[in-house]
Amino acid sequence: MDRRKFLTGTAVAGAATATLAAPAVAQSTTDMVIVSTWPRDFPGLGLPAQRLAARIGELTEGRINVQYFAAGERVGAFDSFDEVASGNAQAYIAADYYWKGKHPGWAAFTAIPFGFTYTEMDAWIKYAGGQELWDEIAGEFGLKNFACGNTGVQMGGWFNKEIESADDLKGLKMRIPGLGGDVMSKLGASPVSLPGGQIYENLVSGAIDATEWVGPYNDFFMKFYEAAKYYYFPGMHEPGAQLAMGMNAEFWGKLSKTDQAIIQAACNEENARTMAETNANNGEYLNRLINDHGVELREFNDDVYDSFGEAAEEVLEEARDHSALSKKIYDSVIAKRSELGKWNALSDISYVQKRNRVLGL
Repeated sequence: MDRRKFLTGTAVAGAATATLAAPAVAQSTTDMVIVSTWPRDFPGLGLPAQRLAARIGELTEGRINVQYFAAGERVGAFDSFDEVASGNAQAYIAADYYWKGKHPGWAAFTAIPFGFTYTEMDAWIKYAGGQELWDEIAGEFGLKNFACGNTGVQMGGWFNKEIESADDLKGLKMRIPGLGGDVMSKLGASPVSLPGGQIYENLVSGAIDATEWVGPYNDFFMKFYEAAKYYYFPGMHEPGAQLAMGMNAEFWGKLSKTDQAIIQAACNEENARTMAETNANNGEYLNRLINDHGVELREFNDDVYDSFGEAAEEVLEEARDHSALSKKIYDSVIAKRSELGKWNALSDISYVQKRNRVLGL
């Protein structure tokens, strides 16, 4: 017998046998329940949240088994925080200023009156200390949070009367959450915090006199024009409303580095995508609101805006004085708002103004 052929044949046969005999390796999965503060299939906010949940499952090839629940399907919209902090669910998708009652520092990571635009917020979070501060406040509540969407500069809101002075705000019942609601309170209005799915019925019934939501694309589908015809701009309360995925910290800590990186990448992707989608649609839907539904566009005059500014300074000081952590957060916001705002004025704002003048826009 040819010894070389024998050994080669034996090796090949052995390899084949080993290949056939090797058991299939079962892929372990991790369950991830995500709860949201928005209704299912909700244009502008609910759909991006669903898209992000699906994307995490897709990128991990099912290794993370995601179950998504819209507002009211598992818990109420404003119960999402406690559901995740307790570990009953693994993540929420929301606007973190909803939790300002737990700590005023949370508002800084969605939007504050006269705060960051989208590009400024993105810069602060990713490269100017914002994420580290977010980690600090989230850590106190057993959470880990990432930016996962933005809606840019919001409209000032829907009103059933014209707002010519700050006095016109007195006694007004307005749906407006966050520190923006505190500004309205300073000016004599009565702020009301309602989840998105409950605003329309309260506006139509007269339980509230005014509401802010987002902008033309999002607002069109809410049909606010059926109850309030004056649509004011620009909103001082949310100049770059940041959306968030908040995860249970214990759940986050048990994930592999690969899965952590995938979730963060999915959040970054949706953060940019939501802003692009909003910008792409706002112009079209503003035209439809005006031309198809008779909405009257109004701009807040300088006197009203100055009143907003004075009240906002008081509100920010009160939030800043809450605690050492709150001071740390708002000191960072105020310092970076000045630095980033000066550059923004020289770049985007200056260019757009001159471009529009030349083009007659």
